[in-house]
Amino acid sequence: MKIAFVGKGGSGKTTLSSLFIRHLAATGAPVIAVDADINQHLGPALGLDEADAARLPALGAHLPLIKDYLRGSNPRIASADTMIKTTPPGEGSRLLRVREDNPVYDACARPLELDGATVRLMVTGPFTEADLGVACYHSKTGAVELCLNHLVDGRDEYAVVDMTAGSDSFASGMFTRFDMTFLVAEPTRKGVSVYRQYKQYARDFGVDLKVVGNKVQGQDDVDYLREQVGDDLLATVGHSDWVRAMEKGRPPHFAQLEEANRLSLQTLQDTVDASYGRRDWERYTRQMVHFHLKNAQSWGDERTGADLAAQVDPGFVLREQMVTPA
Repeated sequence: MKIAFVGKGGSGKTTLSSLFIRHLAATGAPVIAVDADINQHLGPALGLDEADAARLPALGAHLPLIKDYLRGSNPRIASADTMIKTTPPGEGSRLLRVREDNPVYDACARPLELDGATVRLMVTGPFTEADLGVACYHSKTGAVELCLNHLVDGRDEYAVVDMTAGSDSFASGMFTRFDMTFLVAEPTRKGVSVYRQYKQYARDFGVDLKVVGNKVQGQDDVDYLREQVGDDLLATVGHSDWVRAMEKGRPPHFAQLEEANRLSLQTLQDTVDASYGRRDWERYTRQMVHFHLKNAQSWGDERTGADLAAQVDPGFVLREQMVTPA
């Protein structure tokens, strides 16, 4: 299952995504955690100190390896140099699976122990001095989009992505890559404004969007969020001494998280798990192709000097059977 956490800056998006990752890991489920935010805070939220977080390998720095591996023997892709962030898989492409080992994970993922459980952590990497003034951050997240396009994940295995803040997610087709999108909103006008924008942009793409209220202090806050977002409000998270200790770098064992907040995280998992039965593999593949053709026409053909529309394999559809290698 692929899950995105979105929301305005400062809403607690990274904190909530890290809590959900810890919750899933505590159940024994296999988890890939991805920091795709311009502010790279997921590693520290999962317990890394700043120095260790800074040493995490950046996905963007390994883009040639990622492309070469995913290309495989796909005859429609002339070379790894002609692959862009939206290149879809086809016959002969290599796919990524949550439970496997592969060269992409070897280079770009790091195992992270959380109270005895282990998750794989991947990061886009921060802006470098060479990027400043000349690069768009979406050039960094392109590696995440390419990996998600080639990731076949099954029931009871999870890829959790901490996305860029606000509506920046819509600068690429990556917002359609998820089974469930959790929008973290504070009970304020600014807190729900991103929800309205996200809802509007996503309405034509079948995005499954639920709101998680954060920093909720009482029933009045819950009522306000319900009034603003209606039935999209799924759960709320209130004050947490556990989170305060985590932010100071001294998190207690995760089992000590407050019961109300643990129940909210369980509600998130139950909702994600229930969505698996609604997964539409054909639509997922079709949307992938849609955004690839848009990017090819807009800039990809010119930049690569290739007809990128020819990379589309019209008979290829990602399917559940691919979760287990043949």
